Amino acid sequence: MREASIKIVRTLIFSLWGFMVITYANAQQVSSPDGKLKINVASNEGKPSYNIVYNDKTLILPSPVGLNTNVGDFTQGLTLSSEVKINKIDEIYSLPNIKKSQVHYMANEAIFSFSKDNKPAFDLIFRVSNNNVAFRYMLHRQGERFVCMINQEATSFVLPQGTTTFLSPQMDPMTGFARTAPSYEAPYTADDAMGKNGWGNGYIFPCLFRVNNDGWVLISETGVDSRYCGSHLTGHENGLYTIAFPNEKENNGNGTSSPGIALPGFTPWRTITVGNNLSPIVETTIPFDNVEPQYNASQRYEYTKGSWSWIMKMDGATKFEVQKQYIDFSASMGYKTILVDALWDTQIGYDKIEELAKYGASKGVSLYLWYNSNGYWNDAPQGPKDKMNQQSVRRKEMAWMKSIGIKGIKVDFFGGDKQMTMKLYEDILTDANDFGLMVVFHGCTLPRGWERMFPNYASSEAVLASEMLYFSQERCNLEAYSACMHPFIRNTVGSMDFGGSALNKFYNGNNTPNRGSKRITSDVFALATAVLFQSPVQHFALAPNNLTDAPDWAIDFMKKVPNTWDEIKLIDGYPGKYIIMARRSGDKWYVAGINAQSEPLNLKTTLSMIKPGSELKIYSDDQQLNGKVTSTTLSKSQEVNISIPSQGGFLLVD
Repeated sequence: MREASIKIVRTLIFSLWGFMVITYANAQQVSSPDGKLKINVASNEGKPSYNIVYNDKTLILPSPVGLNTNVGDFTQGLTLSSEVKINKIDEIYSLPNIKKSQVHYMANEAIFSFSKDNKPAFDLIFRVSNNNVAFRYMLHRQGERFVCMINQEATSFVLPQGTTTFLSPQMDPMTGFARTAPSYEAPYTADDAMGKNGWGNGYIFPCLFRVNNDGWVLISETGVDSRYCGSHLTGHENGLYTIAFPNEKENNGNGTSSPGIALPGFTPWRTITVGNNLSPIVETTIPFDNVEPQYNASQRYEYTKGSWSWIMKMDGATKFEVQKQYIDFSASMGYKTILVDALWDTQIGYDKIEELAKYGASKGVSLYLWYNSNGYWNDAPQGPKDKMNQQSVRRKEMAWMKSIGIKGIKVDFFGGDKQMTMKLYEDILTDANDFGLMVVFHGCTLPRGWERMFPNYASSEAVLASEMLYFSQERCNLEAYSACMHPFIRNTVGSMDFGGSALNKFYNGNNTPNRGSKRITSDVFALATAVLFQSPVQHFALAPNNLTDAPDWAIDFMKKVPNTWDEIKLIDGYPGKYIIMARRSGDKWYVAGINAQSEPLNLKTTLSMIKPGSELKIYSDDQQLNGKVTSTTLSKSQEVNISIPSQGGFLLVD
């Protein structure tokens, strides 16, 4: 079977090279509402393809599409119908847990129909909005066949020569801590050349490309649930990137790598965001525009801020008295939750957790509880184990949590993108909703539209997160670089549970000097990331000692910083170098910036969204990274000067 799959892949790749020279004289076309973004779809010598033109610049060259299945090969021998169904989409929706609470989605939908041997094969559905493309397949029933396996997608993206990449490699399966990889926790490489394939397994979504001086392209997917697997990109020569399914060794070899679907059936949406600059990339809502809620919320879910002992004190701190201290700390900060991490089942115990939950309730603080995803897919030893992988056991555990007032759960160590694993994510979310529990995932895959699909979904890690700052001085040295990547790539497509904004100078339980990793970024930098990193549920890397050893202005800011937002604007930036971003909560704007470059960043910008004469509070660093807070009045020109030293930050609040 493995050899057969390899043969299929090689055959498809070999057939792709012919698309490098095809023309689009007879192509069908659909454009965005503003007419700037154009999609051309064609069938040349029976092989279907598309390309993307934005502002008269080709950002995606002719690229193959199609599906090779066990009910037919729909990558060649196809005929494109001359009839294209065109629909206009005009929808307004509200979603409080993403970067923009009110979204007005306008798009042109085109349905391109392909047949083979005079029988319907599939429809290729494109939805094109200003700066965004979403497309998927609708595979028709084939005779009496009501189900099929997708052996391979021909879906590809061919980038022009000279394009540079901003990509994170797919990790080897069954590697890393306790064989829990892949977990979307590899670093990004900035401005790299094409023609590579990561560490041999391709690249995780989202994938960012700079197409010379013509524009930017962000590629990802959305709408993935139990009906398909999670995918990624495989890199080839000549700017070719193809959709790849999970490695069959993932999840300890359990489950199929190829997805199975009922017929007629849909694949997930592949998404492409384009722009002359990075603003459409950072501000896009395409992961949520074309998905629908999978079930009704069992209650009104509350998005909260909280504290978390594990990030500074690790496993040994999951003790009753320490967690009481963090409840008190959260209460003093005005936070509504704490996260009780791994090993609470043995180091605290179920009875004492009930007592802890009661104590928290008396302080207005609820608990999130950590769980191992468990089962037979890795060797992670931390408990509670064997609670989340079996429905009857899982629902009994969730009923107990509901009875004692638990707010939500953090489920860890998944390590795979197979369809069976996507089903586990969905099953956990669905059952948790029945008991009014919110869900955070760690050691996990990228969320793919889940904020809208699952009303009790809170956030996902799926990034090289704050724990690595604890484990490695190297990651601390690269903190600013990484932080200048995430708003342009990972955080563009979904909530990111980074668990950061540390105010300890040293990563240890009591901020003891010269013990553990040393934070080299400033306090203002830490505050800025609380604005730059979007997640509606936040458990910050603050510690009780920060009430006495951190600046009062820093603690005051972290008490008040919002965790949900109404609007976003990218002001300036470049991945891996610096970023200046503005977010609005209600009628208040927060402008945040950080600088990863070796030299200071100095720029002047116009804050057109803030009224002239507004009183502004400014948090800034000197060259020694000493922070201060000043006030000023926004001039009639609405211009401000921003100065950020290396490893430093900037904040402006109106």
